[in-house]
Amino acid sequence: MSLFSSPKPKIKCGVAGVGSLGQHHARIYAALPNVEFMGIYEASDERAKEICERHNCRRYATIEELGAACEAVSVVVPTDKHELVALPLLAQKCHLLIEKPITATLAEAERVLAAAQANGCIVQVGHIEHFNPVMSFMEKHIDRPGYITAERLAPYTPRGTEVGVVLDLMIHDIGIVLALAKSPIRKIDSVGISVLSKTEDIANARIEFESGCVANLSASRMSLKKNREIRIFQDNAYLSLDFMNQKGHLVKKNDLIAYGVKLKVGLAKAGDASSIPVQDIPIEKDEPLKLELMHFTESVAERTQPKVGASLGKTALEVAIQITEQIKAAQK
Repeated sequence: MSLFSSPKPKIKCGVAGVGSLGQHHARIYAALPNVEFMGIYEASDERAKEICERHNCRRYATIEELGAACEAVSVVVPTDKHELVALPLLAQKCHLLIEKPITATLAEAERVLAAAQANGCIVQVGHIEHFNPVMSFMEKHIDRPGYITAERLAPYTPRGTEVGVVLDLMIHDIGIVLALAKSPIRKIDSVGISVLSKTEDIANARIEFESGCVANLSASRMSLKKNREIRIFQDNAYLSLDFMNQKGHLVKKNDLIAYGVKLKVGLAKAGDASSIPVQDIPIEKDEPLKLELMHFTESVAERTQPKVGASLGKTALEVAIQITEQIKAAQK
């Protein structure tokens, strides 16, 4: 290749919906060096004016106009509007990043997938935790999980309540455990309760995999604090990780055995926490959404399948819907 070859053309990107999350998609696209940020589609005049002034971009009057101007678009509208927005964009051969869950129903997901395939479009689903540096560490070090617990808590907010807490919050952890377990599901048992919403606000699911791994997932949008933690046990280690603060610790079986030997010979005292071999996990912190959008735009540029493609998004949705149906059946 010539030393004087021209640089790759920038990917023309846009955002459909610039609310509490979509505004950050706009912010990051406007800053990415491989992106030409074309503009937004937004129903609110006030919000559209604010974002366009902030990023010196254009507001498009219709989804179709946005699609005509862009190669790639983030769909960041409420979940029950995902299909409505995605289909006209796919018809114009736009590659899409659709915020999780991919859609509100499996039938909608299948129509979106069919449209993407028919038009040769990439669809990435916004399971953002797959781009959290915490997840990158787990993918390298977890190969045979036996037991996983995950807790995802958030204060109540009207945003997102068009779906229950399973589709709103727990689906993040569903995607994570599916990626870590790498095994078909044998059984799911779920409980949940509605407090302020028409759908469940608190939920717990126990997922058994054919491999023998068991995952216990808890989600609540009625908490006084935010929390996003996961603990993983496998035969050679225990890991505790915090997605929100991007930190964690690790205890290795071999280190515990060595600690037990020290107890026997009197080199350590039982109950002395400072002697327990706990290692802080070296995690290089970064903004997961930025990493996610970088990956998406690189996938579009190279025409490669994204890490979190539509098929994984659909599988996570299938599990989430099974959990919500169990909760609904128990409440009748």
